[in-house]
Amino acid sequence: MNTIGVVVVSYNTASLLRRCLASLASCRLSLQIVVVDNGSLDDSVALVQREFPHVMLRERPENPGYAAACNEGIAWLSNNCDAILVLNPDTEVLPGAIETMADFLAIHPRVGLVGPRLLNPDGSLQRAAFRFPDLITTALDLFPPGEVLPGRLYDSWWHGRYPYELGNEAFPIDYPLGACMLVRTSTIAEVGGMDEDYFMYCEEIDWCRRIKQAGWAIWHVPAAQVIHVGGAATSQFRWRMQVALWQARQRYMRKFASPTVQRLFRVLLVIGMLRLIGKTWYTYLTGQIDRDVLRGQLLAYGTILQKTHNFSPIPVAKVTR
Repeated sequence: MNTIGVVVVSYNTASLLRRCLASLASCRLSLQIVVVDNGSLDDSVALVQREFPHVMLRERPENPGYAAACNEGIAWLSNNCDAILVLNPDTEVLPGAIETMADFLAIHPRVGLVGPRLLNPDGSLQRAAFRFPDLITTALDLFPPGEVLPGRLYDSWWHGRYPYELGNEAFPIDYPLGACMLVRTSTIAEVGGMDEDYFMYCEEIDWCRRIKQAGWAIWHVPAAQVIHVGGAATSQFRWRMQVALWQARQRYMRKFASPTVQRLFRVLLVIGMLRLIGKTWYTYLTGQIDRDVLRGQLLAYGTILQKTHNFSPIPVAKVTR
């Protein structure tokens, strides 16, 4: 592959964005980099202009969501690049990672997307390869292993994990964590970009589902390594992000699950939110959280319950054509 496009969507993460863009300098391939800024109020825009003049900058006065901003960057680069690297600003690409992923795509012509091994800042493994969510993974998210259910389920197949991720060999997956994904431009041309109705969360799951439906394979390549901090932008609005997460999951289920599964998902979500409301009151009354945290968590869970009440199952065939 001759040229790789890199799309970084930023939102108030200037210090991390600097490390991310600086880490790309070690790549030996030709890179075309675009930063799409979603209305940052910090130094993000000025940083790119001042320290990375070779990076293209797209400024959006408001935050339209991650998927919409990512699609703008992809559209800007697709005509001139063989593949697009979708990269979070809270990542640091280790030397050779992009080359390794690009080589994998070159060798495997029916692989449309690859993800690297993600590492926490301390060098430990961060889970980055997953199965598509279903009712079992939803139940394990709402009733966490080690807290409600047996702890051994956390890293299990039932929780969407792959045991192969602990090894060093590449293997096929359903989808990677969206912090870093290398996608063929020909794959994007066939299936389209991310669904912009996801504001935050699940857009990469939806994208990968459509990529696999189109006959492309998706692989995890542990020889490519990327450090990922995680939650740098979403932690700025914690309760809103909880609402966005479950709204996104409901949208995903509406698109890809049968009406029966959608109804069962709704029941699980209602029970899960009621459990969390009870847990929040308990932690407040026992002095583990203050009133502000109580208010934020109750607002999030109450909003999710309200939106779940308006969740109406639809025939899956209407949205997967």
